Formats: sequence, C-alpha cells, structure tokens
Amino acid sequence: MAKGKKVTVIGTGNFGSTVAFILAMNGTCHNIVLRGRNYDVARGKALDMSQAANAARQHTVVKAGKGPESMADSDLVVITAGAPRTPGMSRDDLLFKNAEIVKMYAKEIKEHAPESIVVVVSNPLDVMTYVVLRETGFPRERVLGMAGILDSARMAHFIFEKLEYGAGQIRATVMGGHGDTMVPLPKFTTVAGVPIEDLLDSEEIGDIVQKTRNGGAEIVNLLGDGSAYYAPAKSTLVMVEAILKDTNQIHSCAIMLQNDYGYSDIVSGVPVMIGAGGAEKVIEMALKPLQVKRFKNSVASVQEMVDTLEGQNFFDN
Repeated sequence: MAKGKKVTVIGTGNFGSTVAFILAMNGTCHNIVLRGRNYDVARGKALDMSQAANAARQHTVVKAGKGPESMADSDLVVITAGAPRTPGMSRDDLLFKNAEIVKMYAKEIKEHAPESIVVVVSNPLDVMTYVVLRETGFPRERVLGMAGILDSARMAHFIFEKLEYGAGQIRATVMGGHGDTMVPLPKFTTVAGVPIEDLLDSEEIGDIVQKTRNGGAEIVNLLGDGSAYYAPAKSTLVMVEAILKDTNQIHSCAIMLQNDYGYSDIVSGVPVMIGAGGAEKVIEMALKPLQVKRFKNSVASVQEMVDTLEGQNFFDN
C-alpha cells in the first residue's frame, strides 16, 4: 500500500468521480483532491466518497480543491476534464475545445505540482497528452495518456463475446492512437496463453478488431448523452496503481515517442513498463508489415491534429 501518497483528480464528471471513488475504495493512496469547475459539487462528492471510504474501512481522505494550489505535493495528477463526446461527434471534433481546458490545467500543474506524474485521459487523448508535455515541459516519462489499457479491455470483451469462454484470461494488445486509427494486435493477443489466431478465423478476428475501434462510439450512441466512464476509470486506475505501487507492469500507454518504432516528437500508444518514475521503459515489439503500415497511419492522424493546433499558434498563446 502506498501510504501517504497524494493524487489529484481534475474533473468532477462521471469519469473523474469514478476514478476518485475507486481510488478511495481501494485505499491506493492516503489523500485524494477532487477538482472541478463547481467547488460545491466537488465538496459534495468528496464528502460522500470520504464517508464511503469509512464504510469500506479505508484510510483514504477525499477533499475538494478550491484552487490550483490544492494540488501542491501531489505525487500524481489525473486530468479527466473536458467536454464529452456526443452522438455523431468524433474525438477530433473536441480538439480545440478540450485543448484549451487541458492547456490551462497543464500550466497549473507545472506551477503547483512540478514533481508530479501526469496521467491524461481527456480526448482526443494522444493530442491532449502532447499538449500537457508541451505546456509543462516535463520529461516524457512523467506524462502518460491512458488509452491502450481501455482499448485492450474492449478488445478482450469482444473476444470473450465471440468465444464465450476464457473470461479473465484474455490478454489483448492495442497500439496506436486512441480512435478510429488504433491498431489492435491479434498477433500479441492470447487466451490463457493460446494465440487467438489459433482459436478464431480471420473473419472473426476482423470483426473483433472493427468492434474494438468502434467500442467507445457504440456506448456514446447508446447513452445518448455522455460517454463511457466505468471501463475508462478502471483502466486509468490500472495505470495509477502501477505507478504508486511501483509494479513495473507493461501496458500500452500514450507517450512521446523518441526514436521508438521509428518515430520521434509525436505521441502515440505503445507498450511501456510503468513504475514509480512513470514510463520506465518503452517495449519494442516486432510488428507485421500491415501493422507497421497501420501504426504509421495512426501516428500521421495524431500529427495532423498537432499540426492543426500549431497552425493556429495554439502553443504561442
């Protein structure tokens, strides 16, 4: 248990609240600060969570943060703030709206929590991670985007749905950007160690890959107002706990590439070893030619959005 650790969760919507709640229930850290636009809402939710922690016999204390100074001494900051997707809206549509929000919080983190590790989950995920890196100036090890764990979980669900066995034993791997250009990797996906290519035919695997890419949009369309938050929140907690508990587990996360997989100075999802320092090591896998091509397209998609921000002098303001 990482006693004494402090985590700030920025955003009090369904996503941020669920992240903070699971943290409190798990007793992963001692202090949680919940920050949002409405201080009273943050206070109410923080009070509710602190009482729940007592019901769960946990030591966690949850408080509302009134200003940016409340995140001082945070070991880790999770950014969930931003507008959610609505039906028919792509992650790219959120670009400028959420970039401004994330930029503001990144500047506050740089000033008030300069030693923290930042986990970004606002969409479009890869670009928002890039924005935080640019605005904080933190080394790439300390700014990670949560995407690959969620995409892998969705892929695992669709594999189980197809097989109807192996629940809890499915290990799926997804690389690339968090969106339509993500790159699910059947080659590195197994059920109790058995490659799914030995269990499913190419048509079935293709169907799973497509469902994985559309996983978030499907939930958005079904909800009609808002987007997924249970699976994203749990996926975020996997990263947070790997950092706070220094587990050195390997997960796909968005990170600034520096001569990794042939790319530099752009953010994309790749397998990384996560520990107390954040991204301790990037893991390079041997990709098939088609996967190399798809990863290239995914990186290009993120680069296009970054170029859009650059073209509007976004980082000069």
